Amino acid sequence: MSAPTQWNARYIGPVPHDTSYYAKCMLGGVLACGVTHAGITPLDVAKCNMQVNPAKYNGLASGLKTLVAEEGSKGIWKGFGPTFVGYSLQGMFKYGLYEVFKDYYSNLAGEELTNKYKPAIWLAGSASAEVFADIALCPLEMVKVKIQTSPPGTFPTSFGAALAEMNRTKVETRFPFGSLIPYTMAKFFFFEKIVQLFYTHVFTAPKDSYSKTTQLGVTFSSGYLAGVVCAIVSHPADSLVSQLGKAANKGKTVGQIASEVGLVGLATKGLGTRVLMIGTLTGFQWWIYDSFKSAMGMGTTGGK
Repeated sequence: MSAPTQWNARYIGPVPHDTSYYAKCMLGGVLACGVTHAGITPLDVAKCNMQVNPAKYNGLASGLKTLVAEEGSKGIWKGFGPTFVGYSLQGMFKYGLYEVFKDYYSNLAGEELTNKYKPAIWLAGSASAEVFADIALCPLEMVKVKIQTSPPGTFPTSFGAALAEMNRTKVETRFPFGSLIPYTMAKFFFFEKIVQLFYTHVFTAPKDSYSKTTQLGVTFSSGYLAGVVCAIVSHPADSLVSQLGKAANKGKTVGQIASEVGLVGLATKGLGTRVLMIGTLTGFQWWIYDSFKSAMGMGTTGGK
């Protein structure tokens, strides 16, 4: 891939952004999202149950204790399979296609407008990638939530059986795209913005002059802070997804559920656990992704 004679966003990094580069970004996204989300399944099980049954599951520690007491240690790992597969697919599209679309929109805008309106480029790239990521994730997320929030014995817990049951009852469950709610595109915007602020106000020398350890420290910190912001912003939508999987809400519309639960309930139930979960999760996702990119000689994400 030879360098062009005029400015091209695909050539402004350490290596050209060719097909191999984008494929590696997709693999990095699989590692970042699939592994991390699957690894915190117990937190996710507790969070989902706190959202749909706050009276019974009124805290993270007590919720996990209740789950173990009623269902054994396997109870806190319910939904591991669809979580791993679903978020691996989501990460592949979310991170890989973000790089593709970010370069595409930058080249459409040109060098001057790209430098002037970087946040708009980040949002456009993230939103475009998120469409594909959410479509890939949605069916698996619906299966995961149904497994995690159904009372013991009322729904299969094994991946294959649960998937078959969701398909069999798709009229009632609105499977596979009944909870398609795009709400995470801001995560990339806030990450890029926070990275930019770090390299503008804290680490003011050229980014490449800092060690990989420092750069990856900036990556993790920026990812964690971006995750906290997005956890708060997106929590009502996440609560709705959990409520849609609740047996008592079968056949109800999103509007009906939102009205019954109330905005305060949607915005606050399980929020503390989700802030902890998503902040840590996003920090490690970006750290894994940028560590992979760095190991491949592709450089870390973001900067001035």
